[in-house]
Amino acid sequence: MNISGSGSHSESVSEFILLGFPCSREIQVILFMFFSIIYLLTLVGNGAIICVVCWDQHLHAPTYILLGNFAFLEIWYVNSTVLNTLVNFLSETKAISFTGCLLQLYFFFSMGSTECFFLSAMSFDRYFAICHPLHYATVMTGQRCFNLVISCWVCGFLWYLVPVILISRLPFCGSNVIDHFVCDSGPLLTLSCVPAPMSKLTSYTLSSLIILLSFLFILISYALVLLAVLRLPLASSRHKAFSTCGSHLAVVLLFYGTIMVMHVSPGSSHSALMPKMMTLFYAMVTPLFNPLIYSLRNKDMKNALWKVLEEFKISLKVFSSRPRRNME
Repeated sequence: MNISGSGSHSESVSEFILLGFPCSREIQVILFMFFSIIYLLTLVGNGAIICVVCWDQHLHAPTYILLGNFAFLEIWYVNSTVLNTLVNFLSETKAISFTGCLLQLYFFFSMGSTECFFLSAMSFDRYFAICHPLHYATVMTGQRCFNLVISCWVCGFLWYLVPVILISRLPFCGSNVIDHFVCDSGPLLTLSCVPAPMSKLTSYTLSSLIILLSFLFILISYALVLLAVLRLPLASSRHKAFSTCGSHLAVVLLFYGTIMVMHVSPGSSHSALMPKMMTLFYAMVTPLFNPLIYSLRNKDMKNALWKVLEEFKISLKVFSSRPRRNME
């Protein structure tokens, strides 16, 4: 089968088989239900953040605009992997086309890179707001916030473009079975018919750079924030700031800890199950917990959320109490 634009692999495989989690049919159905619940909770949690930030005028500030974009990113990040995984749980073939696999690889890594940029931007925003409160309003203007958001999206989607192009030009003429539930760069490079040192080096270098540099930037930002917090005169203010920063760092460590094991640690000594478990953490667990940690620990977000819910309840009561006319 020919694939347009596939070049040297036009005589090779036209699809890949994503093994996912090999187990009995009953377990597959249970996993489908479990993953579906996580997926729906992720959509509801991040969707609620987007709605609240859009509807509440008091939240039209740089911090919450970044948070709203981050929630929007998390929805698409989880969509890039979970939807296909859910289909595969109930599928007999578990096949994905060559083009579909490359698109999933590109969007999965691009949104992961964008998440690194947004986490860095949000840590910088917290640093500037806490360490330089008098200059924050004049420096972090609406236009600069808009430019920062656009930069995160554009840089994230350009970061991993070259490795995907290089992988797309590799010949795949042997096995087409990927022992994973997503199209990851490691398994794809392993299935190539010829050695691909340039593709491996480019993929590893770019992954390591975005992960390590952004992680270092975030750690430095929060270290400066914690030093500034220690100078606060009121114990209650210190406790509030420590609580907020601690919860943010918990998300950062969970996300970066798992992707470092997968994409930065040298060698390929992982067991067959390890890459799947690590990918589950940063592709599904962190998008689920981010709304809880970034929003429910924030007083303004909680108040805005309750206000929106109250308005929604009032609207429902008004609608239900409205007299209905018989349609002729």
